[in-house]
Amino acid sequence: MDIPTDDEIRALHREYAPSREAFELVHEHCRLVCSIAEQFFAGVDIDTDLVRAGALLHDIGVYRLESTAYVRHGVLGHELLASLGLPVELCRFASCHTGVGITRDDVVRQALPIPVDDYLPRTPEEELVLYADKFHSKRRPPVFLTGATFAAEISRFGTDKVERFAALRERYGDPSLTALSEATGYAVV
Repeated sequence: MDIPTDDEIRALHREYAPSREAFELVHEHCRLVCSIAEQFFAGVDIDTDLVRAGALLHDIGVYRLESTAYVRHGVLGHELLASLGLPVELCRFASCHTGVGITRDDVVRQALPIPVDDYLPRTPEEELVLYADKFHSKRRPPVFLTGATFAAEISRFGTDKVERFAALRERYGDPSLTALSEATGYAVV
C-alpha cells in the first residue's frame, strides 16, 4: 500500500480546509493525536507508518461539515479520502474513530444521520488512532483530556461505551500529556 507522506497529508488538509483557522485547528489536532499514538508504539506489533498516516488523516472530514451534525465528519472524511483514490485501509481511520466506535445499533437507536452500519475499528492500527484521539479535544480553547475525564464524558452514551473505553485503557494505559500540554499551552482537564 502506498502511504502518503506527512507533507502530502498536510497539503490535503490545506486543500480541503475552508479557512486558515479551520486548517490550523484540525491539522494541529491530527498532529497531536499522532504524537499521542506514537507513545504506544513500543511493544505493540503494528504498522507504525499506517498509524501515523491514519492519525494525520482521521479528522479530515471536519472540513466538509458546514451545517450538518458533527457525527457525520467520519463518514464525510471516509468519502473524501475514497474520492481521492486512497486505499480503504486509510479511509477507515476517518469513519471508525468516533467515540469508542459506533455500532449499527447506535445508529438506529440514536437515529444518527449516517448510513446504518458498524463504524468500529477492525485493526490494531485503527483501534490505536481511535484511542489516541480521545485525549485531545478541538473545543475552544483546545484541551487535553485525562482518561478519567473522557470516561466521564462518554458515560452519557451508555455503560457499554464506558466499558469499551476502560478495556482500551487497560490494554494501552494512559498517555503522558504533560510535555504536550507544556508545548502547546493547552490545559489538561
